[in-house]
Amino acid sequence: MAFSGDRSLSLDVPAAGASPLAPLFAEEVGLLLEVAPADEAAVLAAYAAAGVPCARVGSTKPRGTPVEVSVGGAELLRAGVSELRDAWESGSFELEKLQCAPACVAQEQAGLAKRHAPQWSLSFTPAPTALPANDKRPRVAVLRQEGTNGDREMAAALHAAGCAPWDVSMSDLAGGAVALDAFRGVIFCGGFSYADVLDSAKGWAATIKFDERLSAQFEAFRNRPDAFSLGVCNGCQLMALLGWVPGGEPIPEAEQPRFVHNSSGRFESRWSAVKVAPSPAVLLQGMEGSSLGVWVAHGEGRAHFPREDSLQAVLKGSQAPLRYINDACEVTQEYPHNPNGSPEGIAALCSPDGRHLAMMPHPERCFVKWQCPWAPPEWEANASAPWLRLFQNAAAFCASTQ
Repeated sequence: MAFSGDRSLSLDVPAAGASPLAPLFAEEVGLLLEVAPADEAAVLAAYAAAGVPCARVGSTKPRGTPVEVSVGGAELLRAGVSELRDAWESGSFELEKLQCAPACVAQEQAGLAKRHAPQWSLSFTPAPTALPANDKRPRVAVLRQEGTNGDREMAAALHAAGCAPWDVSMSDLAGGAVALDAFRGVIFCGGFSYADVLDSAKGWAATIKFDERLSAQFEAFRNRPDAFSLGVCNGCQLMALLGWVPGGEPIPEAEQPRFVHNSSGRFESRWSAVKVAPSPAVLLQGMEGSSLGVWVAHGEGRAHFPREDSLQAVLKGSQAPLRYINDACEVTQEYPHNPNGSPEGIAALCSPDGRHLAMMPHPERCFVKWQCPWAPPEWEANASAPWLRLFQNAAAFCASTQ
């Protein structure tokens, strides 16, 4: 409890038996209950009335004070929480070195000593959507390929924001059953298209690039001033391979910024934190300056810039609207705050005009409050989760460009 809550404690367990370890590591069923000081007497009385043994064993202490453990009044241990936590985690970290890049393991282990509750904040107040009539909702294509697995929650997020999500497969487009000119937006969903054979999104990109009709259709949609696109995870990788982000002047395909294998060498599924930076991204308008949690789940999410000038152009043009941050809300490359090793903490890229956004994190998996495993206590009063705003911005963009 002290390790996870980042608090210290003082324990004085009643002596029982010859060994002081006996009461601390008894095999009998037990329950450790934390209560407010004002409720202590009532709790003890309730257990006594029920004939269940119950005793006060200690109290919590502020962060930064030493842990104190005594048995029968005799002090057995006095040490810092970070020191004890490091000892507790040491065996797990040795196992981690067998399945993760050792440098990343070392960063995470060293970082435990300076971890604290994240200092997140919002520049806006999340609010639910006043849903329009069905015939007033902008139509958005939720595009999926073989291996896509994020389309259901994406459709739910769009619906909650006032859009009309349409389930569209690549075979629908290839066969002419539907065309992108019928939609105001297109969402490239997350997943593992073609099982990530030849690297993430390579197969998906090829089905577009090497089909002249499809390629022309996608390019026409890309250039429409009243259209937007969002690529998440696998869709983010696709948009980079297509050159939709960061966009700008055409460069040789081999020099195009893209997303490659994580520095850790493994798939990362975490509740990470990002900061929303000022940018032209229309889907993030009004969220600038916010720092908040978001789900990540990818094996190839590290932003790679074969040319240094491409990275500098992205930073200068404010085309990296999401950046991974640490507990102090500072942009970081330190693992695991930065789950993939992206330079400058880059978690997303957008086009110069802001209509096309590609991001590795999954906002569609945390647009409802119960989907968020942790948030600052003061956010509990908010009527909705912060990431709903991204999808509301999509509906607002469509309304403003009719």
